[in-house]
Amino acid sequence: MPKAKPLSKAQILAAQAKTLSNMSAARYLHVSYQHYKRYAKMYKIFESHKNQSGVGIPKFLRGTKKMPHMLEIIEGRIAATSFDPNKLKYALIEQGYLLEECKVCKFKERRVLDYKMPLLLHFKDKNSNNYGLDNVQLLCYNHYFLQVGDIFNKQDEKQIESQTEHFGTTENIEFEVDDYHLQRLRELGLDGPEDDDVNQYISRI
Repeated sequence: MPKAKPLSKAQILAAQAKTLSNMSAARYLHVSYQHYKRYAKMYKIFESHKNQSGVGIPKFLRGTKKMPHMLEIIEGRIAATSFDPNKLKYALIEQGYLLEECKVCKFKERRVLDYKMPLLLHFKDKNSNNYGLDNVQLLCYNHYFLQVGDIFNKQDEKQIESQTEHFGTTENIEFEVDDYHLQRLRELGLDGPEDDDVNQYISRI
């Protein structure tokens, strides 16, 4: 088995700039975590990229669950139907196949509450199993609406445009708020007398 190649500081910093954790940076570089950790610690840039609370990393990717090898899916050697579409979308970004921004306008802002980015994966040929790189692109909600079609159904639109209090779309969305996000909400002036007040506010967004 060939010996793994050394990693330069520039390579690691570039990977860290595109990922949210050391584990993700190792995947981005296509090396083992231990190999990555050895060089990141040597350059003293390991600790600064730790993300033990999992901020910005979807719940379905935390823990011991393995990321799919996207090259095999992109080339059609493994069926995309074997994996969660959300996991595949995230893997395309984490493994460096897609930039996490709108292909048209380069939008890449994150929501403070849960660090999510409003980007949708668009399949140009309308085949959601074709992950060929010439067939997939990320679009912001605005350009998805302009180029592809409606994002919300009629029930969603009626709720959004009504004068009643809005509790989100008809989809069931789970929020996980840690101490970091609670602190950010307080900095934005959303600091009720109890933490439950902040969580109640979040549940209504």
